[in-house]
Amino acid sequence: MNVPLSSPDIGQRERELVNAVLDSNILSIGPQVEQFERMVADYLGVKEAVAVNSGTSGLHLAVRGLGISAGDEVITSPFSFVSSSNCMLYENARPVFVDIDPLTLNIDPEKIEAKITSRTRAILPVHVFGRPADMGRIMEVARQYRLAVIEDACEAIGARYREKMVGSESDAAVFAFYPNKQITTGEGGVISTNNSDLAGLCRSMRNQGRNSVGGWFNHCRLGYNYRLDELSAALGVAQMEYLDEILAKREAVAMAYNARLERLEGVALPYLEPGIKISWFVYVVRLAPGIDRDRVMAYLQGNGVDCRPYFQPIHLQPFYQEKFGYQSGDFPNTEFVASSTLALPFFNNITEKQLDYVVEVLTEAIRLDAKGS
Repeated sequence: MNVPLSSPDIGQRERELVNAVLDSNILSIGPQVEQFERMVADYLGVKEAVAVNSGTSGLHLAVRGLGISAGDEVITSPFSFVSSSNCMLYENARPVFVDIDPLTLNIDPEKIEAKITSRTRAILPVHVFGRPADMGRIMEVARQYRLAVIEDACEAIGARYREKMVGSESDAAVFAFYPNKQITTGEGGVISTNNSDLAGLCRSMRNQGRNSVGGWFNHCRLGYNYRLDELSAALGVAQMEYLDEILAKREAVAMAYNARLERLEGVALPYLEPGIKISWFVYVVRLAPGIDRDRVMAYLQGNGVDCRPYFQPIHLQPFYQEKFGYQSGDFPNTEFVASSTLALPFFNNITEKQLDYVVEVLTEAIRLDAKGS
């Protein structure tokens, strides 16, 4: 049996809307983008949503739109996909890393204040694997020091922190819709905000710096081609129509994994905490010290079960080591967690048979590793 790591859930409704766009001959800057933005904003309970061509583009525009520039510092997590830090470098600002909480895998809010300097302009928490960061404490620190907050919610649409929707209370949040995400637009993302001026600025910058008034060749600021096309937006509209159903499916798969793996020695399940609603992006377990993760992964992949180590620490990426001089040991919690994580196949319509097979192969891989086979 071959079980992929992820698989998008595309049905008849998506095909209908994409075909309608093809029939309309409006492939860019059209009504599907506007509808997708409105649906996302309404779902999150915010004033504005700005669609872009990727989560990375959204993070860049949020950073630039909030005036973060050369010499500024932004506090963030080293345990994330690299774009959450790269977005600062695009504006010659510096990401300042704070180690993670080893249970939640999110930035440790109690360590943020120690990293604040006169150059700090913002905090950029990452909701890792769809688990909300401690936004209550983060917003408290941000208000105390008058810092902006940009949420990297690229993995977390639909997640809730103490009944508050992720992306609803910060200066800006960014969601992403790559094919392995909860919903997909193929490539694409959305910036959410309650700041209409920031939203207008981001709309201008995503469209080569054009304003809503003036001609097509009137560029009033530096901009980029970060637009989301109509075909992608149509996919998003269809998927937003049944987002809650998608999230429920994914939660059911996560709970099915939990039930099958809770007695497997050497495997730590995702941490569950009260007051937190996870939007399940991936299903990541942690292997106990002494288990050779690379050997376990090789056995899984050799038997048709796709898997990945999630994530490699950003501060140990070659580019970051060369630019900033980071070394092993700088962020011990991040490094310890990253050395043990294993993402298993996870998607909406994974079958019971596939789940059983993944767990069977993982169990055998751990047994063989213990024997040194």
